[in-house]
Amino acid sequence: MRASIALALCLLGLPAQAQPACGDAATECLTAHGFYRLALPEGAAGPVPALIHLHGWGGSSAATMKNRAMRAALAARGYALVAPEGIRTSAARKQKNWAVRDGRAYERDDLAFLAEVLDDAAAHGIDRDRVLMTGFSRGASMVWDVACHAPGTARAYAPVAGAFWEPLPESCQGGADLFHTHGWADRVIPLEGRSVAGGTLTQGDTFASLKILRAANGCETEQPDASRIEPGGHWRRTWSSCSGGRIELMLHPGPHGTPNGWLERALDWFEARLAEG
Repeated sequence: MRASIALALCLLGLPAQAQPACGDAATECLTAHGFYRLALPEGAAGPVPALIHLHGWGGSSAATMKNRAMRAALAARGYALVAPEGIRTSAARKQKNWAVRDGRAYERDDLAFLAEVLDDAAAHGIDRDRVLMTGFSRGASMVWDVACHAPGTARAYAPVAGAFWEPLPESCQGGADLFHTHGWADRVIPLEGRSVAGGTLTQGDTFASLKILRAANGCETEQPDASRIEPGGHWRRTWSSCSGGRIELMLHPGPHGTPNGWLERALDWFEARLAEG
C-alpha cells in the first residue's frame, strides 16, 4: 500500500512523503512470514537490550504498542519493545493466535517466525544477545514452546498466565532461564490447566510444565532452593541449583492477568541473569 501511494504521487508529479522506517511503533516491519512492530528507546546509540512480547489470543502487535506504561518503563531502562503479530485463526475470523503445540496443525511455524523477527530486529538496533521473551496467556504458551524447543532464540523467558498445552513435550532441546508468573485465582488458564473447545483441546498443568523444564535444566532437586513471600502476596520460588538455567516461579493472588509490578520484577530478574553470565 505504501509503495502504491508513493508511485501514484510520482505519476502526478507530486513529491512522495518519506515513509516511516522500522523502529517507529506504528510501522509494520515485514519479514518473510509475517510482521512485527519495533519501538526503540529515544536516542539509542548502538545495540540495545530488548523485550519481545507475544500478545494473547485475539490481541495484536498494535495493541501491544498502545501500552504506554510498558513502553515508558522499557524506554526508561534503555530497552526496545518488539511486538510480533500472531497468525489469523481462520480466513473468516480476525482474531490472532500462535502456533502453539496443542495437537493441531498451523500454517506458520512460529518457532521459525520468532527467530526471523529477532534477526530482523537486530538489523534495526536491538542486541541479539540481550533479549527477554515475554508473553501473556496464549502468547505465554508460545513462550514456553520456544524456551523448550528452541531455547537459543532469546537469552531468557518470562511467560505470564500460560504454560504448555497437551500433549506435553516428553523433553526439551536444552535448558533455559525462565521466570513464570501465574495467578492463584486464574480460571481462564488455571494453574492445573483445563479442557476447552468441547474437550478437543487441553491446557497443560503449570507444575507439570515446570517439572519438564527442571529436567531439561538439570536441576539437582525437585523442590525450590529458595522461597519467599513479598509484599502484596507474591510468592517467589527459585530453582538455582541447575546446570542448564535458573527457574523462577512467581504466584500472585489475582485472576487471569498481569499483576502490578510484574515488568519491573521481570527486568530485575533478567538483568541479574545477564550479570551472572
